[in-house]
Amino acid sequence: MSNNYEKATFAGGCFWCMVAPFDEQPGIKEVVSGYTGGHTENPSYEEVCLDTTGHYEAVQITFDPMIFPYKKLLELFWQQIDPTDAGGQFNDRGQSYRTAIFYHNEEQKQMAVASKQELAASGRFSKPIVTEILPASPFYHAEEKHQHYYKKNAFHYNLYKEGSGRAPFIRENWKKTKSDDQLRKDLTEIQYEVTRNNATEPPFRNEFWNHTEEGIYVDIISGEPLFSSKDKYDAGCGWPSFTKSLRKSEIEEKLDTSHGMRRIEVRSKTSDSHLGHVFDDGPGPFYNRYCINSAALRFVPKGKLEEEGYGEYRSLFEN
Repeated sequence: MSNNYEKATFAGGCFWCMVAPFDEQPGIKEVVSGYTGGHTENPSYEEVCLDTTGHYEAVQITFDPMIFPYKKLLELFWQQIDPTDAGGQFNDRGQSYRTAIFYHNEEQKQMAVASKQELAASGRFSKPIVTEILPASPFYHAEEKHQHYYKKNAFHYNLYKEGSGRAPFIRENWKKTKSDDQLRKDLTEIQYEVTRNNATEPPFRNEFWNHTEEGIYVDIISGEPLFSSKDKYDAGCGWPSFTKSLRKSEIEEKLDTSHGMRRIEVRSKTSDSHLGHVFDDGPGPFYNRYCINSAALRFVPKGKLEEEGYGEYRSLFEN
């Protein structure tokens, strides 16, 4: 891995919700919550919330551009926010919750401007894109209780992200799915039944149950990365099994009481596809066994990661 780390700073409303999407990406060394853009030194959370300091709630990311380029960080940033809201984000109103990209050099500035123009020209949003592009200024770390809040207080964090309106907005405006008619054309019968109707394919008679090639498994509909061969193991159940997901923020877990059982269903957030179930009988340290239908997945071998737009995951397979 390169030691040429760079900094990226983004304000996207409540900083609790801006850590997880970046934290789990390859090439990311550190994500810190804090305050920037204002005139008060070492402000407290309470002071920033009063909107008297001029500061934004923000995250500062230390990243390896050789693995996860700044352009990809920008793409991911836009997908976490409402860039048309000049007064805050979702239920959080006020100056400290506005959105901004703070550039650290001229190259970042040019890329940010181009990225904003590209989003505006895409027609994805009918309102103007109002996210500011500003020079980076001193960044002050937030209090420890706010760092990686999504891990420390997962239950409250998930309730907050959903209840604030952020999660529904992301699902509605950034979903990568197709019409039902198009899916029926694009998918095989078993792929359609599994992903859209929660079906289960036969054990030991599916594409990936004993597949051992190195690479990643992506959502058959959205293309979002879901699992790695590094975390795949033979659970003896006849379906591909994984100890963890590549991107936890892309996985949604729900209680499933169908067929007279109590299980935890696993779904892909972006496409709302049924993937399978997760059990607690896997190998350590967390004992997860993600039991996934092959029909919900597409495999990208490590030799084609760059070609297919997943180059940042190449580092997973490098010594």
